[in-house]
Amino acid sequence: MKKLVALTLASLMLLAGCSSTPKNDGNEATPTPEAAATEADVIVVGAGGAGMTAAIEAVNAGKSVIVIEKAAMTGGNTTRSTGGMNAANTPEQDLIEFAEEAGVEKMLASAKENYPDLAELTATVEKQYEEYKANPTGYFDTEELFMLDTLVGGKNLNDHALVEVLANEAKNGIEWLKTIDANLSQVGSFGGASVKRIHKPVNDEGKTVAVGSYLVPKLTKAAEDKGVQFVMETAATELVVTDGKVTGVKAGDTTYTGKAVILATGGFAANTEMVLKYKPSYEGFVCTNAPGMTGDGIVMATAIGADTVDMEQIQIHPTVSQETSALITEGLRGDGAILVNSEGKRFFDEVGTRDAVSAAEVAQPGGFAWLIVDNKMVEASSVIAGYIKQGLTVEGADVEALAAAMGVDGAALVETMDKWNACVEAGKDEEFGRTSFANKLDEGPYYAIKVAPGVHHTMGGLKINTNTEVLDASGNVIPGLYAAGEVTGGVHGANRLGGNAVADIIVFGRIAGQQAAAYAN
Repeated sequence: MKKLVALTLASLMLLAGCSSTPKNDGNEATPTPEAAATEADVIVVGAGGAGMTAAIEAVNAGKSVIVIEKAAMTGGNTTRSTGGMNAANTPEQDLIEFAEEAGVEKMLASAKENYPDLAELTATVEKQYEEYKANPTGYFDTEELFMLDTLVGGKNLNDHALVEVLANEAKNGIEWLKTIDANLSQVGSFGGASVKRIHKPVNDEGKTVAVGSYLVPKLTKAAEDKGVQFVMETAATELVVTDGKVTGVKAGDTTYTGKAVILATGGFAANTEMVLKYKPSYEGFVCTNAPGMTGDGIVMATAIGADTVDMEQIQIHPTVSQETSALITEGLRGDGAILVNSEGKRFFDEVGTRDAVSAAEVAQPGGFAWLIVDNKMVEASSVIAGYIKQGLTVEGADVEALAAAMGVDGAALVETMDKWNACVEAGKDEEFGRTSFANKLDEGPYYAIKVAPGVHHTMGGLKINTNTEVLDASGNVIPGLYAAGEVTGGVHGANRLGGNAVADIIVFGRIAGQQAAAYAN
């Protein structure tokens, strides 16, 4: 009997350049009998966040669903997600104080200067902001500002229609998650966002927890409870096409037949050969992905004529432990952590976009940085406590002791920390233009994690429309074929903002499930 289990951060990294990730306990195995049926209304390929979300919505629409997953566990790359989900104009945001004026103004200035094609959207956001300042009720964030941040962050390479859906539907996704007992109640800052927009889960003690290991068991349970049938340890290899319509999937010696198929197989960052085909300069980089992220859905769909977009747009994440390939969450920087180089000095705006921070990091002596947090941050986050337990940190009772543990000049690090704390107190970073400050780093013991960039997310993939229908090279819909999540391209453009991946899988996973169910009628 095969088993369905919620994937945890103990998953093994893949192949050359990917080592194992330290374990993060908490998800329990849930035995499930091997699938007896090979036919359902909707066949979903991939049991990650997008696939399970789609499956749940298809069942909610009254359809039978089979999910095929090549791993022994559910979760895929979603389990590796440590941050949260971006959403604008939510009730959770209105519970916090708006103090991000500098972030909004910086984004508006950047959009005006660098992206004249976004002039209409920029003007809309500027008008909304002026109206808010005249009557500052609640927290300021809008779907249009969410769009602007995403398009500027993606260098305006994004598909605007998909970004509009992402921004408009994310808040509904936050509410939908509550129906499966998933509450992303904490709101914070993340790289590339001009305001506090990322929604994160907390545990019973009120400490921040990793969003992936929080969501996956809840999605798994909800899908099981609704009667979704999982076929685990079974790799789909080919789409079945009948009379021009996708009607099933071949996996091993078995054909799974349905009225619609949803591809939710993730990206291809764990496929070294495929990554280097599009980005030869990434030779030797570690990767943060789950082993199954090898581009299977893209290969199957293009074999029947599906089009792709932005395949060369592959993101490196600036804070990855090179020894373990463990992703160090961007949430630490959003909550107040800083990056320093081997000389003990800050060198960039830590909450800039991932591509920009990564490039600045590579340019430092040795091509690495140290991420620094203090005891206050540790006590507020079980995620940081996990890094300490896993042995990823060095520690010092005070800043000079931390410098010694890091092997950097003590006087230089003390000066850096004093300057940073002065920036927090003033609410202004004259040197690097950071606009997100949180609290001072002034309570020992202090901790630092050595980080450098690693391959993290593939923004390119299958070309879809706003109904998640997969398109062919002529722009025509391939009947019966849908896709959601990292297997698709167009949403993130040239650079994905932290927090937008979870929004992507929930928003477009829901749409894929709904649309496939409607097609199956």
